[in-house]
Amino acid sequence: MSTIRSIIDQRAKENPEKIYLFAPESGAELRWNGLQQLAQKINTRLDECGIGAGENVAFLMDNGYWTTALFLSVMYSGRVIVPVNAVGGAAQVEYVLDHSEARILFVSEKYRLAYADAIAAASHDLQCVELCPNSGSNWLQCPATEPATEINADAIALMIYTSGTTGKPKGVLLSHKNVLAGGKNTALAHEISDSDCGLCVLPLYHINAEMVSVMGSLVSNSSIVMPNKFSATQFWQWVSDYKCTWASLVPTIVSYLIDSESRREKAIDFNVIREHLRFCRSASAALPPATHRQFEQMFGVPIIETMGISEAAAQIFSNPPDPAKFRYGSPGIAYGNEGRVVDENNQPLADNVKGEIVVRGDNVMQGYFKNPQETAKTIDRDGWMHTGDVGYRDSDGYYFVTGRIKELIIKGGENIAPREIDDVLYKHPAVLEAAAFAAPCDQYGQEVMACVALKSGNNCTQDELSAFCVEHLGAFKAPKHIHFMRELPKGPSGKIQRLKLIDLV
Repeated sequence: MSTIRSIIDQRAKENPEKIYLFAPESGAELRWNGLQQLAQKINTRLDECGIGAGENVAFLMDNGYWTTALFLSVMYSGRVIVPVNAVGGAAQVEYVLDHSEARILFVSEKYRLAYADAIAAASHDLQCVELCPNSGSNWLQCPATEPATEINADAIALMIYTSGTTGKPKGVLLSHKNVLAGGKNTALAHEISDSDCGLCVLPLYHINAEMVSVMGSLVSNSSIVMPNKFSATQFWQWVSDYKCTWASLVPTIVSYLIDSESRREKAIDFNVIREHLRFCRSASAALPPATHRQFEQMFGVPIIETMGISEAAAQIFSNPPDPAKFRYGSPGIAYGNEGRVVDENNQPLADNVKGEIVVRGDNVMQGYFKNPQETAKTIDRDGWMHTGDVGYRDSDGYYFVTGRIKELIIKGGENIAPREIDDVLYKHPAVLEAAAFAAPCDQYGQEVMACVALKSGNNCTQDELSAFCVEHLGAFKAPKHIHFMRELPKGPSGKIQRLKLIDLV
């Protein structure tokens, strides 16, 4: 089973009535045989629209039954699925639709209206098919036909664009082998079996939801619950109703769940939930240790911190399943791929020495679409992919990330990792979100600044937070100024976009 098609066909043959997907809003259930039939119907319609094998097919929709089915079906058909970031703004939508050369776009009514000008601006003919995430479309009323074209493991299955916080987004090309490796690495690290049921509250236009939740469930023959979007008030109810055994989160969602618990109107019996919920996992950004511990103390559910990147089909590192082996502040050890830390000359560094983290394995991308120069910079001739993350590995093989190469604060010639300041700010009981960043400074070259958002109902002054930082960091590393915001800017996965802060303040 080396392609999406071969896995879906095998599942439909061996266990056709097993439920793969639950859709809470509509109550719909998607079984393996139903997924196979939908995939073949979508193949029929794409054939009729003149979209050939290997062509790019874009979608601009919230999560749901039909979004998930479309995502898998396009890959099943031998085409390439191109998710479009629904919160990236009109300029990014226009760029991705144009750059990807997709000749067909599946779009919900909501986003067709919101991005009408961006869609119309495509420089090539673009067919638009309106598709509701919950109820589908009459467009799919057609016979199911098996694809005539064979596909292999090296064929491109997915092209996902990076968030583009520094310049234009890049189209990451992932083959069938890559995306299945992403799912297998998740299942391996978290010991996911065919009896598990995951909850996906992250958007399907982001690599985390696509690889961890959708592919992790696909390769493990398990089930997935797919609501339209995250809701702090509904999260635990979904976990309870569907007897979820795991859920994939990001640090901002972890913070929201902590903050919303004190305002919950309907009681949730966490003793019952803990009977089936084995763990939550966190990725897409570093999880502050203070937030990590607070969640586990409040809910009694372990969080497995992990690390992923679009160019490596999401997960590359994970803490082991055993909570006794967790390293707070670390995304864990390598599962399913290799990792190491290198210097500026690409030479491996000893344990506990900081450098750039690189990875190698079947999950590493084929390259960037129409961008061989960046591909060559990112993947060396030995297959090692440069993540752009600065960190170190300890003697037990656990990785620790201290920052991004482009995000390092260099004050008076000293490198300061923004993550170190973030972690201290998160220890303050009033802080919900925090991010440190560099600002130009005549005296030091760069100065440490920070932005925070406070928890609802909490008050805190800049003097109080500044004194707190000086106490825990010392005066040199403490932020010179702390800006208060209602909410910090985030990417599609909920990751705080640190590099945007300097322009906002």
